[in-house]
Amino acid sequence: MNKLTLERHQVWIYLSVIVIGGLWGWHYPEIGDHLEPFIDIVLGILLYSTFCQVPLTHLQQAFRHQQFIIALVVANFIIVPFTVWLLANLLLNDPKLQFGIFLVLLVPCTDWFLTFAYLGKGNLNLAVASTPILLFLQSLLLPLYIVWFSEQQFTNIINVTSFANVFVNLILIPLGLALLTQQGSKMKLRGSPVVSKWLMITSWLPIPLLALVLLLVSSSQASQLSWKVLQSLPSVIIIFIIYLILAGYIAGFVGKLFQLDIGANRTLAFSVGSRNSFVVLPFALTLPPEWEVVVTIVVLQPLIELTGLMIYLWWIPYKLLKDSAKG
Repeated sequence: MNKLTLERHQVWIYLSVIVIGGLWGWHYPEIGDHLEPFIDIVLGILLYSTFCQVPLTHLQQAFRHQQFIIALVVANFIIVPFTVWLLANLLLNDPKLQFGIFLVLLVPCTDWFLTFAYLGKGNLNLAVASTPILLFLQSLLLPLYIVWFSEQQFTNIINVTSFANVFVNLILIPLGLALLTQQGSKMKLRGSPVVSKWLMITSWLPIPLLALVLLLVSSSQASQLSWKVLQSLPSVIIIFIIYLILAGYIAGFVGKLFQLDIGANRTLAFSVGSRNSFVVLPFALTLPPEWEVVVTIVVLQPLIELTGLMIYLWWIPYKLLKDSAKG
């Protein structure tokens, strides 16, 4: 099996482990206390391996494509946040559900966005060049969006110290280690081939590690799910589906506004359609037990998104953003 085949079938892998983990945790509810301590450890390794795939040492390359980068920033960090805020406030009246939607939809993904941009006939070079900017901007802006959109609704349940610890231990430290790994692979030393080989190995890790995280989370959280939580999920799923549809048209509009070529516009579409889910999971896990629905939303969103991105592979290049020569 090659890596591309693994990526194409990842949604079925994730769905399988969630079902298995959910049944396991439901049948043995006491297992949750034993599994929870391992979630942060696996998450840290997962985020490190994910950050290793982001060209952190090539930030300057992104600025060679100024028109595309400006369009990317406008779409992902101005139009999309407003759209998400509008959907959450029009279709939901539960602050917990709104918070979950904000966590997973406000900022873009920097992982499988690359794979789907390539498979969807986008410009992979542009996608790769843009990922450092997407990563840095989302790290900076997500907390600001949450505070701005919450209007003080969530301040009493957010433990600032816990959030700060999560940010340092599960974002900054893995990010710093990934940067050191990438720098080491470029050093002209005898150890460089070893580091380069390790960097290649890490490219295989995100999917199995995310599957393991989802197994641990579903097993540890299954016993906490109530009927009330399950009843709230259809409205959340509807928002995910509506967002995926709107994302394509947002990308088409912004692409025309900035006069992007067809490859760049498709890349923009896959960026707008791909959201940041598992990266925010550690923040969701710091919330009080009565907010367990947020964890459920964070776990559910990748399954809906990956299914939608599979449809994008047909919709974006062959329907919405077709080659002009083919009509």
